[in-house]
Amino acid sequence: MTISAPSTTRAVVEELLGRIGEGNPERIAELYAEQADWKLDWPEEEHGRAGTPWIRHRSTRAGFAAHYRELAEHHVPGAAATEVERVLVDGDDAVVFGEIRQTARSTGRAYRARFALHLTVEDGLVTRQHVYEDSLAVAQAFEAEN
Repeated sequence: MTISAPSTTRAVVEELLGRIGEGNPERIAELYAEQADWKLDWPEEEHGRAGTPWIRHRSTRAGFAAHYRELAEHHVPGAAATEVERVLVDGDDAVVFGEIRQTARSTGRAYRARFALHLTVEDGLVTRQHVYEDSLAVAQAFEAEN
């Protein structure tokens, strides 16, 4: 499949951020290579929990689309915002800094989490996405009341 994606790292990253903002998982996933390195910097024992199933490593374009679908399913629609503070680019690599604000659908708790994304772009597609975020803030928002 040939994708008419922007060719520079910054352009691909900006397009990716725009598509994430639009919220169409399949359209977002088009900007990822068929096989890519997607990691979340969370404790391994927290990966794939029922309340946060999107928290796990991925490796395929279909998996990336599933990530965005699962993320949307577990958050309150219209109660989210992302502030991108800075995008740094060095060749094929980019780092995005910002903050997300979401509300957990299962608990109704709002949270804010700082994040950094390390992206690598090759041939107009994202081949690496490593996510570093405030996992404690996210986990606490989805934690059941004691």
